[in-house]
Amino acid sequence: MQAEEIVEKLKEQSVPEDREGMKRFGIDTSKALGIRIPILRKMAKEIGKNHQLAQELWDTDLHEIRILASMIDDPKLVTEEQMDQWVKGFNSWDICDQCCMNLFDKTEFAKAKALEWSSKEEEFVRRAGFALMASLALHRNKHNDEYFMEFFPMIKEKSTDERNFVKKAVNWALRQIGKRNLVLNEAAIKTAEEIQNMDSKSAKWIAMDALRELKSEAIQKRLS
Repeated sequence: MQAEEIVEKLKEQSVPEDREGMKRFGIDTSKALGIRIPILRKMAKEIGKNHQLAQELWDTDLHEIRILASMIDDPKLVTEEQMDQWVKGFNSWDICDQCCMNLFDKTEFAKAKALEWSSKEEEFVRRAGFALMASLALHRNKHNDEYFMEFFPMIKEKSTDERNFVKKAVNWALRQIGKRNLVLNEAAIKTAEEIQNMDSKSAKWIAMDALRELKSEAIQKRLS
């Protein structure tokens, strides 16, 4: 299918009420159509991996169409330049997280970009850095503990960022890394306790929420 054909087909399945619902979850709907994720996933499965088509879909500048682009792109063909171009177009937490989980965390540049973007000032670029850390913790089963330990200093440093979409991503990264195994759990708890002592409302919230889960009976039992 061509990009134009895909866009028209998806527009037929848009639900205006869903678009209104997106607003209530803090999603920028200025370029949204109101299409549910399961519909996008079904379409992605029908299309298969297609790097060129993914770029064409991204260039439509439509919210859900860009999420679809992240689902069909081939991570082996994604370049650093493309990742930097796409991250600059993030205007909402959901497209940020979808791109990180569907595509960016599968590229060879994932770790470098997680560290680079988390140090940037732009809200959704910084969120993408921490969303990438969380996604890597979820999906990269073969990496050793040291790979993830390197994320803790940045998590601690940026825990004072008071912006809602950033602090939630920092918290997400800390929790996901700390749920991989007992060694990382101990390191994440130590980091959270250090964050808890910082003079920042954001830092204290991140630490309190992370410690609640990381020290919970359920997590400790699973890791043991």
